[in-house]
Amino acid sequence: MATLSGTVQRAAAGLAGFDVNQVLSASQAQEFKNAGYDFCIRYIPRHEGSSTGNLTFDEATAILNAGLALMAVQHVANPGWAPTADLGTAYGSYAATWCSDQVGLPPGVNVWLDLEEVATDSAPADVIAYCQAWYTAVNAAGYVPGIYIGWGVVLDGNELYNDLSFQHYWRAYNDDTIVATRGFQLKQTDQKTLGTVTFDPNTSQEDNLGGTPFWLAL
Repeated sequence: MATLSGTVQRAAAGLAGFDVNQVLSASQAQEFKNAGYDFCIRYIPRHEGSSTGNLTFDEATAILNAGLALMAVQHVANPGWAPTADLGTAYGSYAATWCSDQVGLPPGVNVWLDLEEVATDSAPADVIAYCQAWYTAVNAAGYVPGIYIGWGVVLDGNELYNDLSFQHYWRAYNDDTIVATRGFQLKQTDQKTLGTVTFDPNTSQEDNLGGTPFWLAL
């Protein structure tokens, strides 16, 4: 697999972007750029056959050529899923392999774990083990692990900061948890539609420690 053209950049704060669970054509990507968006976050699978419409090299090239910066986020399992360390290793390894072999994403870019709607009876230690194992697998492949904090993560703000190795946090539109000390680098808002594409708007920002995401851009 060829590596995508572009350079890994530290994101500027205050830029408008979006995450979308749909393959974008070159013209659709250009429509987003023309509408004032600067970055795109696209989805990758958890395992073979786990979902359709995943990010590929050709789509990533079209997104970059439209002038949008790019990051990837992995699909989460259905609500009520049970986290384990083994599952974190499996999903994290697959995320890294997909980004490398199917997308051609270079090292240094943020790849995001989608943490939400965990089984309500999950022990915090199991959630932590899952996240840490995912982090280790993605980090070992040279990518920069990030974590999306959605609804029902079981962990509180102190655990999210103190017990995880992540340094990049993304706040969901429906999130009511504040990551202690660090805060968030991406903030998602309510769903919108542009043309035939339904998406979630996001804004980049410096967290409380001055951190921002790392993305690929031309």
